[in-house]
Amino acid sequence: MTETGFAESRDGTIVGYEVSGAGPPLVLVHGAAVDRRCWAPVLPRLAERFTVHAMDRRGRGLSAREGGPYAIEREGEDIAAVAEAAGRDVFLVGHSYGALCSLHAAAATDAIGRLVLYEPPITTPWRDVASPETLARLREIAAEQDHDRLLATVFRDLMRLSQRQVDALRGARRFWAACLDNAPPLVRESESVPRIEDCARFAGIGMPVRLLVGEASPPYQRPTADALARLLPGAEVVELPGQGHMAMADDPDTFAKALTTFAD
Repeated sequence: MTETGFAESRDGTIVGYEVSGAGPPLVLVHGAAVDRRCWAPVLPRLAERFTVHAMDRRGRGLSAREGGPYAIEREGEDIAAVAEAAGRDVFLVGHSYGALCSLHAAAATDAIGRLVLYEPPITTPWRDVASPETLARLREIAAEQDHDRLLATVFRDLMRLSQRQVDALRGARRFWAACLDNAPPLVRESESVPRIEDCARFAGIGMPVRLLVGEASPPYQRPTADALARLLPGAEVVELPGQGHMAMADDPDTFAKALTTFAD
């Protein structure tokens, strides 16, 4: 049985989430261009072990749009509000851009007991996630409201997918349609990607952290995770065998195991 819940963030934004399962509280935070539905393939497995709170980040699905200017810190406060509604010693899992937001949440509340970050986008000396030229191109495309082209550009130029991979994603019509619905925030999120040195601010979060990396993900992901782990005391890096950036959909069993073994 699935129930719907709502939490009020610090700035008054209403954040919606769906609750399923029974057990210790688990909060799932999706990445860019998607919403809470991205967790659907793995939810049944997680609900066997946890009370799962699959939230929509602000401006998507069940959650309202913010009234003021965007800041990633507000997203952290949104997650903190959901975590506090979920209980104490909450297990927080963030994917991609949602992992960045989850870092901010971990610094904003003491309700979170452990944290999993799955391939957060971070600019490093070996990879500039969003160069000034790329950001300018994204702003131009967004101004034209060409969401299909905006999505393709983000997947190709920011995530470094090949054109063949982008075409395959476009061919998955339900997935692409959901991404089109959630495309407008992509520019502001791309503008908010931090540099690795900026992440030193999270060194004091003081909770167990597991960084997930897909074995088949682009080669920059593992050194990025290793660099972030060095900034977070007690963090560990775990590789997902044979997986890329979307293990929760591609191999739900492997993804669920990576979470449950960390919770034990």
